[in-house]
Parts: sequence; C-alpha cells; structure tokens
Amino acid sequence: MKYFWFIFHRTNLLVEKQPDGGYSIPFSEEPPLTVPDGGHVFSVSPMESGELVKAFSVEEDAVPDGPFEMCDLRGSFYKLPQGLYLKAGKCHELLYWDQNTKFCGRCGTPLVLHTDISKRCPACGKEVWPQLATAVIVLIHREEKVLLVHARNFKSDFYGLVAGFVETGETLEEAVHREVMEETGIRITNLRYFGSQPWPYPCGLMVGFNADYVSGSLSLQKDELSKGSWFTKDNLPTIPEKLSIARMILDDWLAHIE
Repeated sequence: MKYFWFIFHRTNLLVEKQPDGGYSIPFSEEPPLTVPDGGHVFSVSPMESGELVKAFSVEEDAVPDGPFEMCDLRGSFYKLPQGLYLKAGKCHELLYWDQNTKFCGRCGTPLVLHTDISKRCPACGKEVWPQLATAVIVLIHREEKVLLVHARNFKSDFYGLVAGFVETGETLEEAVHREVMEETGIRITNLRYFGSQPWPYPCGLMVGFNADYVSGSLSLQKDELSKGSWFTKDNLPTIPEKLSIARMILDDWLAHIE
C-alpha cells in the first residue's frame, strides 16, 4: 500500500521534484528516509482524493538520493499543490505537538501515544490532545482607506493587519474589539466574518474579519507595533505574502474597490 510520506526535519519538509518541474510529496510503500529509533510515525487523515498519509520527523537534515530536496514549510506553499501544502501543515502541527508534549502535566510521568491524535499518562490516566492557539485578524476600513501596521516581530518591512490571540472566556468578536483598542486606540463597528485559516507556525488558527472605523485617534501600542497608518489602494506599502489570510483579506478588498 502506498502512502504520502510527510517527513520533517524541524520546519523543513522533504519534497520530490517531478519530471514536469513541479513538486510533490514522496508517494510510495516505504518512506525514502528511515524512521529514527523511538520515533513516532503518525497516521494522518487521508487526502480528499483518498490517498493515505503518514508523517514523522528525522533528527538530521538528510536528503535521500534521487529527485528529493528539503524545503521550508512556508516555502512549500509556492511549490506544492494546495491540498498537499495544507496536509503538510497538519502533519507538522502533530509532530510539533509530539515533540513538545513528552510528560504529564499533572504528575510528570512520560506520556504514551493513545490514539493517532492523543496521548495518555500511564500513571494517572490524564489524556492530552494537540492544542490550537486561536487568533483574530482584522482589516479596518475608513472610507477609501484601510489600516495597516508593522509589528515588531515581523522579520521584514511589510505591513499587515491588526491581529492578536483570543483570551480565555472571550468570544471572537470581543477579541477583535479588544485587540483593536489595545493596539491602535480606535473603536470599530460592523464586524464582518471573512474566513479562517490553519496557521501551522507552529499550531494556530487564524480567524479573519473586516470592520469599519468609528472613532478615535491612531495611537499605536509601542511594545507591539513599530509603524502603522491609513493607506489607499494607490499607496500601499509592502503587504503580506500570498500564503497568509492577511493577504487574502487585502486581495478581496482590492478586488471590490473601484
């Protein structure tokens, strides 16, 4: 039986170059790299087209002989078909969870795999599952302008959308209003759901919105944001790359303005 083998070294993914110049994930009965001693091989939900999926991590950045190469997970967005890229993200999240969830949080005993997506403590019986960090992201409109910001943790000089993590006990809508007020000092209304996106960097879910400006002067939260301003379609700064929901929301706005 053949499987798609999603093999990672940290955030690097093994991909296979195809005769037509495109890329895919190795698809074979046996993996092109050896599973490390003690490593977990995860059976992941099948592809929509029915192919079975396996995933595991290797300790060294080794590439087998043949048309293979390692590619950063983000970079694989531009090489792999969309379905394989999304499945790679799911696999990476499982492997990240496996590597960072070794011991029981209640009694400290080493955990053991219970199902493909859960672990159990053999001493006290506590069960754990992969956790998602849910975040909201919003494009704020003010007539013909939108608010874009540069976060201090951005690695390059692009501008993105106001965003932040949902806190315990909050609705998504409450989180948007709170984050906008905390980070920019302005008030918004007419909150509109745009869509959501798995964000496997390392284990997030981004929930996107549009909203309209109501009042307040722009006052950036300096420990979070270094720059921010209102922009029209004709004076946009560098914006996020196409793999992100931030770019999807911006592209949707650009497609619907004159």
